Amino acid sequence: MPKSYKKPALTFTDQLQLLHERGLSIPDSKEAIKDLECNSYYRLSAYWYPFRIKKENVITDQIRPKTTWGDIIELYEFDRKLRLLIIDAIDRIEIAVRTQVTYTLAHSYGAFAHTDKVNFHSGFWHKKWLESIEDEVQRSTEEFIQHYKREYEGFPTIPIWMLTEVMSLGSLSRLYKGLEHHDKRQVAQHFDVHHKTLVDWLHTLTYVRNICAHHSRLWNRELSIKPEKSKDKHWIPPITPTNERLFYVLLMVRHLLKKMSCGDTWYQSCNELLEPIASNDLWRNAMGMPLDWKNHPIWK
Repeated sequence: MPKSYKKPALTFTDQLQLLHERGLSIPDSKEAIKDLECNSYYRLSAYWYPFRIKKENVITDQIRPKTTWGDIIELYEFDRKLRLLIIDAIDRIEIAVRTQVTYTLAHSYGAFAHTDKVNFHSGFWHKKWLESIEDEVQRSTEEFIQHYKREYEGFPTIPIWMLTEVMSLGSLSRLYKGLEHHDKRQVAQHFDVHHKTLVDWLHTLTYVRNICAHHSRLWNRELSIKPEKSKDKHWIPPITPTNERLFYVLLMVRHLLKKMSCGDTWYQSCNELLEPIASNDLWRNAMGMPLDWKNHPIWK
């Protein structure tokens, strides 16, 4: 039976005292309090969770000996920087997909290709999607949208090349999924993936981007929306241990950026960030990374 929540709010000093009692070494309490003031106890608790002692398959509140406050902040900073790198990569991928979808639809069906349900496969909920996307247009404050509203009839119906500039990644993902197979293939060939794979990847990347946008823990997360398992030898165990952890997403991003002929700087920055964390077997496994991850045929 659910019970009443009775934990009291603690001062920053009391929060540190509680962690100290649980075994965390805090050499500089003033710096630690500054960290708590900036990031909050509850947010940081996700980063000392991996340091908690497990007894008889139960995670206790006690923290492993010799764990320091610096260890917690180091892991937190790694995750923060990783989120920034991933959202940067997904932004590039999103813009490239927008471009290819726009080009394909506009040249095949005209400026208002998205308004006609016959341009989509029969199972696509076109009316519901169109209503949703036109709500996004109505909320937009972009000057080019306001200009169109002033100058042309039919608003909030706008040309596809304007629409894709203001739609969310989730709406773009649903749009791509709704295309006829031949149109999906035309877009997917730009990224050298099967069109069903690109549908799947965009769904996962939308989920991962939302995690990043909400500043949530990412590095060791078990993916709730995970990509489908590929049958390709490079995407299955043992070379790629699991599709449920972040390394699989990093491989997806790496593949797409390489096919877009960009992302070398991103790749180098990612390697520099990953190397220290990957030297720890526990942390590397938590990300689903193989031991020889830098030589993975998709990654290198």
